[in-house]
Amino acid sequence: MKIGIMGGTFNPIHLAHLISAEQIRQRLSFDQILFIPSARPPHKPPDGIIDPEHRYQMTRLAIADNPHFSVSRIEVDRQGQSYAIQTFQELQADYGDDCELAWIIGADSLIEFKIWKDYDRLLNACRFIATTRPNYPLSTVPSEIINRVDIFEIPEIEISATDIRQRIRSGQSIRYLVPPPVAAYIQRHHLYC
Repeated sequence: MKIGIMGGTFNPIHLAHLISAEQIRQRLSFDQILFIPSARPPHKPPDGIIDPEHRYQMTRLAIADNPHFSVSRIEVDRQGQSYAIQTFQELQADYGDDCELAWIIGADSLIEFKIWKDYDRLLNACRFIATTRPNYPLSTVPSEIINRVDIFEIPEIEISATDIRQRIRSGQSIRYLVPPPVAAYIQRHHLYC
């Protein structure tokens, strides 16, 4: 079995996340894409990151119609900081050595990858697939990182969670940026206002 791990704050999850995941799943023949909302990422300031339970629920709603997508509470339910190395080790133990796990990471995260806990050990233990993103040139990634990941070109879709949050705060529409159930959830819970 081949599983792609798509971690992130998903603050909120949006269509570019889903498009990237589906393209990777199909073109690289993954059986499943496992979305893992990061509860408390140590390398991101907590300001503006809403409660992990809301981000988990939005992710669950966003992927509900794709039988090849699933979401895990592994980091939401864990106490303390969210470390990818710990998550990977737990998943590998759960799925067993016969399961091929690959971590999907955006170019924006790859640029700052050296600040991740035990990043070198993580690169040795797990295959990494880096997706291209607008305005994040891979030329800025240190060579000792870029040479150890697979680059996956995706269409340039300029959707960002930062822009979505700003649009909500300024009363602009987020239609066609997030799945309709996510937009409804955001509105119902008055998130990002």
